[in-house]
Parts: sequence; C-alpha cells; structure tokens
Amino acid sequence: MKSMTGFGKREVLSQGTMVGVEIRSVNHRFCEIMARLPKTLSSMELALKEQIKEVCERGRIEVMVTVNGGGSVSKKVVQLDRDLARRYVQGLQSLQRECKLSGTVDVNVVAGFRDLFSVNEEMAPLRDMSTVVTGLAQKALGDLEKMRRKEGSVLQKDLAQRIQAIEGRLRTVQQRIPVALQASGIRLKTRVAKLLEGASVNMDRVAQELAMLAERSDVTEELTRLKSHVAQFRTALKAKGPVGKRLDFLLQEMGREVNTIGSKANDGEISIEVVELKSELEKIREQVQNIE
Repeated sequence: MKSMTGFGKREVLSQGTMVGVEIRSVNHRFCEIMARLPKTLSSMELALKEQIKEVCERGRIEVMVTVNGGGSVSKKVVQLDRDLARRYVQGLQSLQRECKLSGTVDVNVVAGFRDLFSVNEEMAPLRDMSTVVTGLAQKALGDLEKMRRKEGSVLQKDLAQRIQAIEGRLRTVQQRIPVALQASGIRLKTRVAKLLEGASVNMDRVAQELAMLAERSDVTEELTRLKSHVAQFRTALKAKGPVGKRLDFLLQEMGREVNTIGSKANDGEISIEVVELKSELEKIREQVQNIE
C-alpha cells in the first residue's frame, strides 16, 4: 500500500552547471502531472511525464527541473555582413577604374572596414543534458516512492486498527438485536393494553403485528452485508498495487448499511453504536483519501 503524499529531490553538477530535479505529490482522484522545465529542455516534458506514470498511478504530481544557466552555455560568434562587403568591393573596384588607381582590392583591404563584422554571444545547449535530467528524475522518483510506501505502511496499520474497532461494535450490535426486538414487543403489548383498557383483545392480531414489527426491525441482512464489506476491506489492505478507489467504494457501501441499521433498529444502545460506527467510518474515509 502506498500513500499519495511524497517528495523526492536530486541534484548534480554537470559540465560546470548545477542541474536539479524535484518531484512532489499530493492526493488526487486521478493522475495529474504538472511539469516545469527550462525552455531549452521543453521537448523532454512528455517523456518525463511518461517516466513518472510508470511509478505513480494516482495523485497530483509536480515535477520541477532547474538548470543553473538555463541548460546552455554562451558561445561567441563572428558575423559578417556579406552584402555590405560586396558593395564595398564593387565600390572600390569602380573607383579604381575611374581614377586609374594602382593596387588590388583584396581581403586585407576589406578587413579594414570594421562595420562589416560583429561579435555576438549565442546560447548553445549543454551536451547530454536530457540524459542527466532523466537519471536525476529516476533517482528522485525512487526517493518519492520510498516516502509514499513508508507513509502507506503507517496508514495500513491505522486502518487495520480502526476496522478491528468496527468489528467489535458490530458484534455488540448483533448481540443486542434479540434484546431490542424483545423490548419492542413488550412496549407494543403495553401500549395496546393501555389503549384498550380492559377491553377484549384479539391476541392473534397482536401476534401478527409483533411479527411485522420484528421483520421491519430486523437488521440481520444489513449486518451480513456489512461484515462482508469489512472482510473485503481487510483483504484490500493487504493487496498489492493501488487500492484507494476500491477502499473508497467499500466505505460508501459500509456507510449505506450503517445508515439502514440506524433507521431500522428502534433501540437506544444500537443507536449509540451506529453513531460510533459512523464516526469511525468518517475517520477511515479521511485516511483513505491519501491512499493511491
């Protein structure tokens, strides 16, 4: 069992540049991945998300890649204005012919015109940066997974204890049912006798009403289904792989059965147990929201 809450971070100095990958996750109904990368590494976003999906099947995951220097190095580049150079050469040759000047128009002459050249800095991507980021992401995911499993183990123990408490309360409810039905029958007989005040009573009719009351108040089926859901919940706690959605579904079914028991069982002690069961189920629901 894994929690959906985790954190992992790795850094390395590569080609004189500090590169870091940070991954954090919180609970979410589906798998939602948000990636923040430098522009020079934007092409890696899809591959990085696929890498994360291999480890995380649910949760809201944020991955941030940082590169000190933007993932590139500066490089000086000399640029020549070729069109202007040609016009210089054509102009000099034309002047030479018109003025009958000696000498030649060669590269040394052209090199003297400083406005033909400019020096600019260009950003060149660092070599193998994608490989470095992929490796860091894998290690950060390992840290994230370790944290998620550790917290998942704690949640598993807590849920097992709470399920055990629910089972104890269900035993109390089951033991109380015969007493509650008997008490309901006595109350009905007392009310009937008081209403009639000594008049003749059709005992067969009273027995029939008592039977109908017992049937309406019988929560045996609900208890049986509830026990089945609890047993499935226990089994799911030990299962491998994501179980959060299954546990959430079982909790919904358990809550439905508990509500039915509370509405059908006309008994104070059972009502107290129902309230405690609802409280326990709500605490379990809060924990299950963090399970993958």
